[in-house]
Amino acid sequence: MKNKYLTERERYQIEALYRQGHSVKEIASSLGRCKATIYNELKRGMTTLRDGSTWKDYTTYCADVAQEKAVYNATAKGRDLKVGNDYEFIDFVKKMLLEEKYSPYAVLEYIKEFHLEFKTSVCKNTLYNYIRLGLIEGVNMQSLPCPRKTQKREKLTRRKVSLNNSVCQSIEDRDKAVLDRDIYGHWEMDTVVSGRGGKGVLLVFTERMTREEEIYKINSKSMHDVTNCINQIEQAIGFEKFRQRYKTITCDNGVEFLDANGIVFSIHKDSKRTELYYCHPYRSCERGSNENANKLIRRWIPKGANISTYTDDYIKHVQEWINNYPRKLFDGLSSNQYRSLLTF
Repeated sequence: MKNKYLTERERYQIEALYRQGHSVKEIASSLGRCKATIYNELKRGMTTLRDGSTWKDYTTYCADVAQEKAVYNATAKGRDLKVGNDYEFIDFVKKMLLEEKYSPYAVLEYIKEFHLEFKTSVCKNTLYNYIRLGLIEGVNMQSLPCPRKTQKREKLTRRKVSLNNSVCQSIEDRDKAVLDRDIYGHWEMDTVVSGRGGKGVLLVFTERMTREEEIYKINSKSMHDVTNCINQIEQAIGFEKFRQRYKTITCDNGVEFLDANGIVFSIHKDSKRTELYYCHPYRSCERGSNENANKLIRRWIPKGANISTYTDDYIKHVQEWINNYPRKLFDGLSSNQYRSLLTF
């Protein structure tokens, strides 16, 4: 049995036979096709060309034109889009992506968690395809959060020590069990700074097991302000609770974290309230959870912004948004939900 559709080779044969003056019946017989197929094909490929010697236009069949139309028409084949005319679903997705800063995966998990009902039910890949095709007005791939980079990092073969921090505890001295993320209370610490000319800094903590986030607004990126903020946390929750909650803190070698004694020792007692460890220089991957959380913060406070202009309530909102954000890591659960399942 012949192919159902004409091939590109057959179209060139039709063009050659047609220009030689053969009839439709003869062309159909030569290709083993019915006359209706040839009639339809000639209609599809008819185009106007210009004679190079007389400069007169004439109409003839062109195989290239017919093939181009056939390929284009083939793109319309297949099932209709599942989204159809479900404008309520489209509007909801658009709002969650642009206003609530959710990823497509997080939007679908939100719908599942709160049992929202729409005419349309799609998977993550289908939703991404709709965005790529421009089916959601005002939303494109550039509107979405940056995709995670999955490139494999090289192993650290040469241990380096920060020149301005050679006496404090290195991450190499930290208990190896912390890497397993099986125990709550091991935190990573960093600062998020304002743009040039701006004031205000965010001191951020990320818990390694649950990815719980704590954000505090401080005046400047200085040792005094960082230590003072940590002292205020201890004053608010008490020494014993602080020691249980913040078992270890891991940070980089920034100058704002170099007051190790001020961070480690309690203001009320001459005893340690936590253990502080410093990463290797230029190894932000050793605080990977912290860096990923900073990307979430930047969805609400973009780089270059003046952090001092954001209110404490707004910072609190960002913290709550992060802690209630559905995470693929936890099968759609948020950090708060995942922590509620733990038994301490």
